[in-house]
Amino acid sequence: MIPSIAAAPGYTIVENASLEGRNTFHVPARAALLVDVRKREALEELFGFAALKSEPLLVLGEGSNILFTRDWPGVVLTIGARGIEIVESDGDRARVRVEAGENWNDFVHWSLAQGFSGLENLVAIPGTVGAAPIQNIGAYGVEVREFVIRVEAWDRVQARIVSLDNAECAFAYRDSVFKRVPDRHVITAVEFELPRRRGLRLDYAGVREELAALGITEPRPAGVAEAITRIRMRKLPNPLVVGNAGSFFKNPLIALAQAESLRREHPAMPIWPAGEDLAKVSAAWLVETCGFKGLREGDAAVSNDHALVLVNHGSASGAQIRDLAERIRSTISARFGIELQPEPLIV
Repeated sequence: MIPSIAAAPGYTIVENASLEGRNTFHVPARAALLVDVRKREALEELFGFAALKSEPLLVLGEGSNILFTRDWPGVVLTIGARGIEIVESDGDRARVRVEAGENWNDFVHWSLAQGFSGLENLVAIPGTVGAAPIQNIGAYGVEVREFVIRVEAWDRVQARIVSLDNAECAFAYRDSVFKRVPDRHVITAVEFELPRRRGLRLDYAGVREELAALGITEPRPAGVAEAITRIRMRKLPNPLVVGNAGSFFKNPLIALAQAESLRREHPAMPIWPAGEDLAKVSAAWLVETCGFKGLREGDAAVSNDHALVLVNHGSASGAQIRDLAERIRSTISARFGIELQPEPLIV
């Protein structure tokens, strides 16, 4: 069936649209309707259409945190509006508004070029700025919630643009209100508070060593970003070459008593305190210890370089990758009594 295309100021609608190029796993899937929004002002008109009121809606960024196991029967909507604006600034910090369609890594590099600090540990994370608060993206000891002032979104219940402050976003580890209530908000922009000076966070494994390898003895934010980019490039396969969505599993949070019991049985298990009688366990260690690192089943596989990365070597379906993930989860549950949770949205 040849897709049908309709366009209007601010948006484009495609029927029976392929999503294979819209997800970094590069698995085949289609959408009954694909709506690309270029201007947030178009949302009021679009959400007046019957299809967006009655059909299942999926908001998609760059597809770097999703696994399609089937076609989407309703509407896939993307926000492509771009732009970065310094709303106000003093000598120490600035409030910056970023449209949801901006590429996250481009924004991080923009912030460094402007002399801001803080986002350097979040460099080289794929996806859009609009997707960042949903997952509360984090890496190398830093989470995006530390910098978010407010999130602007179209509220499907109130049928208007709303603004949620940091507390209303209800951020948690790889989580937010936008992830827990996925059918309500369509993020259109994010406001950040970025400092000019901030203590560097260098204690995450490998960062100081990489800085030393680069010959950086007095690190600054740009140098930290370079070091972390190099680490990530070595560990994570390029999705343009090998389909993947980065780390597939979250580091699980378990009761401190369970963690202490597991440490007695497995002294090498990496465990970190997580507050409130909780501990965080290395999901990568669990996967590798169970023998899954490098395992390949057809074109669905676990990366040879990083045990948390599931990959598509060419023609794997989303269902095949999901089935491999489920086998990993069930094996770890049976052996350690720990339930791994996926990071990507599985459709």
